Amino acid sequence: MSRLMHVVSGPYAPPPAARELTAVSADGAWLHVEVHGSEDAPAIVLAHGWTCSTAFWAPVVRALAADHRVVVYDQRGHGRSPAPGPGGYSTSALADDLEAVLGAALAPGERAVLAGHSMGGMTLMAAADRPALRDHAAAVLLCSTGSSGLVSGTMVVPLRRERIRARVHRALLGTRAPYGPVTPLAKRILKYATMGRASTPEMVEACARIVHACPRTVRAAWAHVLGELDLDAQLERLTVPTVVIAGTADRLTPAVHARRIVAALPNCVGLTELAGLGHMTPVEAPDAVTGAIRDLVRDHLAVRDHLAVRDHDGTRDRPTAAPAVPAEEPAKVKEETS
Repeated sequence: MSRLMHVVSGPYAPPPAARELTAVSADGAWLHVEVHGSEDAPAIVLAHGWTCSTAFWAPVVRALAADHRVVVYDQRGHGRSPAPGPGGYSTSALADDLEAVLGAALAPGERAVLAGHSMGGMTLMAAADRPALRDHAAAVLLCSTGSSGLVSGTMVVPLRRERIRARVHRALLGTRAPYGPVTPLAKRILKYATMGRASTPEMVEACARIVHACPRTVRAAWAHVLGELDLDAQLERLTVPTVVIAGTADRLTPAVHARRIVAALPNCVGLTELAGLGHMTPVEAPDAVTGAIRDLVRDHLAVRDHLAVRDHDGTRDRPTAAPAVPAEEPAKVKEETS
């Protein structure tokens, strides 16, 4: 991360954490966790996507940490979380890791708004029936993600025949070839594949630095898991209020995935389709993502002053959040421009 801070500046540079900790997953895997903002503020937990790291959330963290406690962590094999052994790549492992992070960063019974981008959203789906998610999740944001059929639905190479398109994308995404240095050509390729046309050079630079830092063996191992992804059955178990965000120009997880997720969720409280944006919505449109999270905190994490949860060290009380409020209206589709 320190190298990344030297080459990425402004709102896309990773902010310094208020504190860092290590969560230990069910199989013993260690996960790097950062906490930003005040310990007494409402809690938000962010899970990043494939080939990314905590640095990916930088503009969102900077905006939210002013009045929230923001927890971010590196998925196993990404950022500062060590790569697991050959058997350590699965959606169950992602769910185990999320449970470990929630247990390490939140007080018992403390609720938070959970947000996941891409593979981070799949992490939340995979953990839908886990006790830790039921205990801690007041509401959820699923951002630029899908629940199944990823390689056949991807449109990076827009071939008409689905079977051939899936085969090509499986080979491209699962390659162990090194991405190499962040060259102008590499940035053009990444922008085409993952971002909208209006994304700025600074956005592209930040995303390229993050993605190219992911070890190729980790990248390929997770690509295999994503290629076989099927979390459709988990969606009906995600019963907390959930908002979905997608970019209309997303080639990796086209907006059709978001619409399918919305149709399957039992408690969807909103769908926002961001016109002209690609897959990297938290970087391309941090205001829209931050706004959606703030709305979920406002609507489903109202603090009760007369209740408190004892902090981890037992020396301080922390406010507890009110239970999630059931949705009263059907999901509404809202289009926004970047």
